[in-house]
Amino acid sequence: RAQTTVPPLTGRVLTGAAATPLPGASVFWLLPKGTPPLGTAADATGAFSLPYPAAPAPWRLVVRFLGLQPDTVTLNGPAAAPLAVALRRPLTLAEARVEGRAVANSARSVDQMQTISARDLTKSACCNLAESFETNASVEVSTTDAVSGAKQIQVLGLDGAYSLLTVDNQPALRGLATPYRLGYLAGPWIEAIDIIKGTGSVLNGYEAISGQVNVRLKEPDKAERLSLNVYANDAGKLDVNAVAARPLTARTSGELLLHVDHLGQRVDRNADGFVDLPLATQYNALGKWKFKSGRNWVVEAGAGALRETRVAGQTAFRATTDDPLTAAAYGITSTTNRLTAFTKTAYTFTGKPYQSLGLLTNVVRHDVQSVYGRRPYDGLQTTAQATLLMQGIVGTTAHGWKAGLSFLADNVREFIDGESFIASNIRRERYERVPGAFAEYTYQNSHNLTAVAGLRYDRHNLYGGFWTPRASAKLDLTPTLILRASAGSGFRVANPIAENAYALTSSRNLIFRDPVLQPERAWNLGGSVTRYFEWHDRPGALILDYYYTTFQNQVVADMYASPHVITFSNLRGASTSKALQVEGQLEIVKGLQAKAAYKWYDVRSAYPDGYTLPRMLLPRHRAFLNLAYATPFDKWRLDATAQWYGQRPVPGLNHENDAAGVPLLRTSARYAVFNTQVTRTFKRLAVYVGAENLLNYRQLNPIEGAATPFSPNFDAGMSWGPILGRLMYAGIRYSLD
Repeated sequence: RAQTTVPPLTGRVLTGAAATPLPGASVFWLLPKGTPPLGTAADATGAFSLPYPAAPAPWRLVVRFLGLQPDTVTLNGPAAAPLAVALRRPLTLAEARVEGRAVANSARSVDQMQTISARDLTKSACCNLAESFETNASVEVSTTDAVSGAKQIQVLGLDGAYSLLTVDNQPALRGLATPYRLGYLAGPWIEAIDIIKGTGSVLNGYEAISGQVNVRLKEPDKAERLSLNVYANDAGKLDVNAVAARPLTARTSGELLLHVDHLGQRVDRNADGFVDLPLATQYNALGKWKFKSGRNWVVEAGAGALRETRVAGQTAFRATTDDPLTAAAYGITSTTNRLTAFTKTAYTFTGKPYQSLGLLTNVVRHDVQSVYGRRPYDGLQTTAQATLLMQGIVGTTAHGWKAGLSFLADNVREFIDGESFIASNIRRERYERVPGAFAEYTYQNSHNLTAVAGLRYDRHNLYGGFWTPRASAKLDLTPTLILRASAGSGFRVANPIAENAYALTSSRNLIFRDPVLQPERAWNLGGSVTRYFEWHDRPGALILDYYYTTFQNQVVADMYASPHVITFSNLRGASTSKALQVEGQLEIVKGLQAKAAYKWYDVRSAYPDGYTLPRMLLPRHRAFLNLAYATPFDKWRLDATAQWYGQRPVPGLNHENDAAGVPLLRTSARYAVFNTQVTRTFKRLAVYVGAENLLNYRQLNPIEGAATPFSPNFDAGMSWGPILGRLMYAGIRYSLD
């Protein structure tokens, strides 16, 4: 209890040679454990008033402000005059690395966010982004078909197109890049991956519906001077990665990221006459530069280039001599050329570390030329994006705001069978011009509540203006029990062919039932309960979350109605997704960490012929378990992951209907996949060996009509399980600080 006979302590918090006040600075007494906290925040002039503690002197007063070096003042008794506490910018110190075994779920983020750390990324081979989610329960990665090797992520039971994929918080790998985009980012380039469920912030645009996956690449001023990773597996794939970073001047640093992979061996372990993995070669390079003025300015810039060639199909097909349009053997060829460039500029106002101005820009040119059997498919997308962002506070740091302007220019062209299809069979090319404005307010008290409300308005040249409201809140009932809730809308323009590229690996005809496909609109609502705890002084967490998504419009791809057709149409009726996840994390004994999760999905859509059916090839139930053991100093590491998949609805082989005209469904088998890896680390070197799909489970006959690929009954798009079987691999990691 504070003393009442002594006037409270008064003072001001300042910074810089000009003695600029710091409104919102935290001022509190450092009290013994178990004592109720006693503190306050500085007002708009930097002034504060704080009662003295009831305990006898001496007292220690702590003053903090984000971005500045904190200060502690010791008082042997009541101050005779108001205090003046000046905070300085932090000193530049040599790097200190602290490693721990903290749970991956953020306790501070207002959204339900989980981070895959650099350490987590080494639990598996992680040659590319697709493999980076193998030890995470929130994101699933599935192979879209049994021929092309394309993969997609799923968040909350919805396809990856509904989750916003960003790289260093800039939208990336969208549109025509969707089929193979998970292979365009090398795993060793990645510092961490942040996974947010729900629509997220309006700052990142309007496209997120089910979640956001932000990939943080290694930074030029923080990455190792040299990092190498060489990987090889028993299917014949070789993967080489290099990251080199160094200071260029006292204030400028640079980084070069390189990736090469090659698979030239034809593998057909199920003896169906088709290669289990596409023959592929990729060359990928990215350069990044960062300038830090030391006070106000931080400027980043980068540019990258990628070239990838793929060959798949029957083992008898030879891309060097056969033209897939006329060859006797079924073949798929694809060549992708991709160029990217970006800038990030940030200015922090002098004496106001809470106020800044930023400009983010990026441009992309994505060109793909391919043939699926005797069906040519070419696409070209050119995208330019810019965001101007300013942030500050209102009075104190308890009230923060962000506002800005954005602009998107997106040119998309797709050609298939000599005809051009974009969002319909009428509009042959799509040129989007979307200026927008947004604002976001954040309230954060000093105890237990954080709330964010955002709104953006965008004006689409093709579809008119639309509003995107989003809100989220976090309530700390206790320091170890956290509630979260979020609600928001999303808007996106679909690319139906690229997002359903698995249909091209079949004899199905593509039919657009509506003259114009409207943009997709949806609402997402959800929340979570997180309980942190300690078990024998080791950290753990229990997380329960539930999210509900409902679409006002959706581009519906219907493969149920006929085995020979896939139709695209606007939503007629209801389309919803319900996603429940229960996850636990615990360090069982020293060095042994466990993560377990169970997920339940109910994803249904109305189809144009009047029936409502569950999402094709999506398991209703899924279970996950990851065990990671490390000896002291990480000399030895053993990682094991088990994933169990329940039954999935699959369109009937002959597409029979019941008495009501609803297509009858068959279901896939239940199965489990086990992965494991052993790593031995040395001072600068790590050697790892591992196995994927350890029990060698395979889907029987993943390709319908494999013996007659040019017949009407050919369909490789019904893949629901592993095709290759067991995969053994080994690799070496080398780093030089």
